[in-house]
Amino acid sequence: MELPFAESWKIKMVEPIKKSTREQREKWLEEAHNNVFMLKSDYVYIDLLTDSGTGAMSDRQWAAMMQGDESYGGARSFYHMKDTITELTGFQYVIPTHQGRAAENVLFSYLVKPGQIIPGNAHFDTTKGHIESRKAFAIDVTVREASASRNSRKC
Repeated sequence: MELPFAESWKIKMVEPIKKSTREQREKWLEEAHNNVFMLKSDYVYIDLLTDSGTGAMSDRQWAAMMQGDESYGGARSFYHMKDTITELTGFQYVIPTHQGRAAENVLFSYLVKPGQIIPGNAHFDTTKGHIESRKAFAIDVTVREASASRNSRKC
């Protein structure tokens, strides 16, 4: 007998979410002018807008949070992270950020200059924003064949 697939971990925390009807979702999207950033998070059943914070944390991650030093400056946790990054990468200087978009903002403040052309394959919205806020140009060089909607019309 073959057993069904089972995840190789136990979920440590669950959070209730509400299901909605198609009619509700259409109404909410219309009220938000089809701008998903304007939707209330309570209206979202499955968040496909981001990959930030969508996974359950492991027991080791929860334990590390409970043991972490939350001091504003000089925290043990920072030095542990910095030493680990230096050991792994050889980089002497580390600037911690809470998300990729924040790291991108720090990096682009140094790299991107007014008037530059920054090519990319379908820049993420925050990436384009970071480029254009620095008076540079985010140019999409994605090939036509990469568009699923264009490909589906050919089938």
